[in-house]
Amino acid sequence: GSTETIESKYTIIATGSKPSTLPFITLDKERVITSTEALNLKEIPKHLVVIGGGVIGLELGSVYLRLGAQVTVVEFMDKIIPGMDGALSKELTKVLKKQGMKFMLSTAVSAVERNGDTVKITAKDKKGEEVTVEGDYCLVSVGRKPYTEGLGLEKAGVELDERGRVKVNDHLQTNVANIYAIGDVIKGAMLAHKAEEEGVFVAETLAGQKPHINYNLIPGVVYTWPEVAGVGKTEEQLKEEGVAYKVGSFPMRALGRSRASGDVDGLVKIIADEKTDEVLGMHIVGARAADLIAEGVIAMEFRASAEDIARSSHAHPTYAEAIKEAALDATEKRTIHM
Repeated sequence: GSTETIESKYTIIATGSKPSTLPFITLDKERVITSTEALNLKEIPKHLVVIGGGVIGLELGSVYLRLGAQVTVVEFMDKIIPGMDGALSKELTKVLKKQGMKFMLSTAVSAVERNGDTVKITAKDKKGEEVTVEGDYCLVSVGRKPYTEGLGLEKAGVELDERGRVKVNDHLQTNVANIYAIGDVIKGAMLAHKAEEEGVFVAETLAGQKPHINYNLIPGVVYTWPEVAGVGKTEEQLKEEGVAYKVGSFPMRALGRSRASGDVDGLVKIIADEKTDEVLGMHIVGARAADLIAEGVIAMEFRASAEDIARSSHAHPTYAEAIKEAALDATEKRTIHM
């Protein structure tokens, strides 16, 4: 192939990320696979064993579960989607179990061996006892790592941190003044919409504007069914920070729309400041949660109170009514349709 040299005044590094693995696992990309290969299988697995109960493992696991596979999730932590609010983890576990997904929590994988068409996973459970599980495919979804290897960044003098991410300042500028970096190659959530905000941020900065990104208001979404979405602070974070808060929640099954559509699983949880009533977090499990979470983002961007949401008319019948009801619950426990 030919070589092309491109020169520019400014450069933005936006090479994204690739799946991580564990040091003792050999990814053959046939039976022991990552999310990349899981999107391109030629058959539905009989038994898919997923290592990692985070976003990607659950999304792909739930797809194959709905296509007829038996799915077992092996997770090191004591709960799935550990970075999200505990109520979401609890509700999603319950719903996925009901759908037939199996979970091995507090379980540390120690070996993955392929023998023909079978993959054997060896692990230690929370009692320290050895357990094994066999499947015809093993999906390794233990996170992603920044794609910075082989880019020649050292030739330009660009610094990386200890996790291989490009170091940037508050303007997303690297230590080399005319080189910027955005998205999965820098710190923060590995989300397409976070990267998009950062791309716009850099473009506006270079155009002489003064943009800002509130990273607390970048929503996180899990595309299982039902969907899971959260924005702002989790209850666990607020407890750790010593913030006085109150909680309002509302079950999806109490909604007319949920019952009419046959999607009754899930809930909306709103966390507000105990004194000021300002919304500090919104967390949802349910049909269309990925779309509904935008209401939480807007409310918090404008520093709305739970009562502000509660006093805003929501069309009936819609899933969004659950947000109004959860806000009513956070506002002096005034839920109407319960």
